[in-house]
Amino acid sequence: MAQIPASSDRQFAHDSEIWNSLKYAIAASSGFQRWQLERDAQLHGLRLEQQVQRYLRETLETLAY
Repeated sequence: MAQIPASSDRQFAHDSEIWNSLKYAIAASSGFQRWQLERDAQLHGLRLEQQVQRYLRETLETLAY
């Protein structure tokens, strides 16, 4: 079985840090907060990460039209 190089581990850690920063920046935005209020019942029980992913998906779908 092949071993993953240590540089990949560092890159993954860096990517995780970037994602966490983006996730919290998005969650603090007025657009996200308004979106949350509009979908309160639908988001019950979802982790912040799941909510941000759903918000991004819906936003991109809207922009695609």
